[in-house]
Amino acid sequence: MECKSTFSKVMDKILLSSGYSMPVVGLGTWQATPEIVRDAVSNALEIGYRHIDTAYNYKNEAAIGEALQKWLMQDGNRREDLFVTSKLPHYANRPSDVSAYLQRSLKSLGLSYVDLYLIHMPFTMKANEAGDAPATAEDGAVLLEETDHLAVWREMEKHVTEGRVRSIGVSNFNKRQLEHLCDNAGIAPACLQVEMHAAMQQEQMREVCANRRIALTAYSPLGSPGSKQHFKTKYQLEFTCPDLLTNETVLQLSETYKRSPAQVLLRHLVQLGAAVIPKSTNPLRLKENFEIFDFQLSDNDMADLKKLDIGHKGRILNFLFFKGIENHPEYPFKDELKEH
Repeated sequence: MECKSTFSKVMDKILLSSGYSMPVVGLGTWQATPEIVRDAVSNALEIGYRHIDTAYNYKNEAAIGEALQKWLMQDGNRREDLFVTSKLPHYANRPSDVSAYLQRSLKSLGLSYVDLYLIHMPFTMKANEAGDAPATAEDGAVLLEETDHLAVWREMEKHVTEGRVRSIGVSNFNKRQLEHLCDNAGIAPACLQVEMHAAMQQEQMREVCANRRIALTAYSPLGSPGSKQHFKTKYQLEFTCPDLLTNETVLQLSETYKRSPAQVLLRHLVQLGAAVIPKSTNPLRLKENFEIFDFQLSDNDMADLKKLDIGHKGRILNFLFFKGIENHPEYPFKDELKEH
């Protein structure tokens, strides 16, 4: 079943099941150091971005908070015009940690509430003594702990009731995990955030989300071109990423529409019904990534881009850089590993 887009040429927000609206284009901040992200967020807000996506695990929320507070101090700027997303880290994925880590994020961001709070991963690891990274064994393997999604979710729901969070959702959950949560939640997940780009168009998850009235946000919407160097530097791993920005079909459409390849790729995902959170710190690319609402890809061009979809074989982030994570009962991509 092909999910129909609900976006018009000018629509730039998604109405969440919680009743709040989420801007379709946001700024991703993963891999952005505090020194760089501060300016990137400031530039993005000046351009017109109002959706900022971060996470406790990115270790840059304090710098983002500085940029947000600077913007809020300007005449006419209001907190209610911003949409800020943060996430509960995988090493705090237990009911007893939800409040503490949410409060840490709020303090760093300088906010009394976040607009969207996500369970970052469906699996749980033991935290190190500082509580800011996974603990590991002598061989480098992460130390796994059981995960009770429903117990964690109930704690998330409390913070909605108490006003510290407006909407709640999940990230990197598979179909089974998402539907189990939906069937048992008091407050339905408002958003699912997953890797999604032209090489992995998430048709099944789009269908599930459409049926459940869950907004879908695409991270790494340009194929995460910076990941290759990131994982080589941090984990000494060689990663293969789909080179979507130089793909022949994308370049042809870029010429046809007189748009950058990135704009074509982002517009494609928006027309599939997803919100997008491209990460950039370059002022020109920040502006380009935001300007995707004054053109529309034709049905034939959408069909050509659909041919780039290779399903889960296009996945960049399988989290196997966490040594031993595939042994966790809630590792979300076990079925994909069976095919290799």
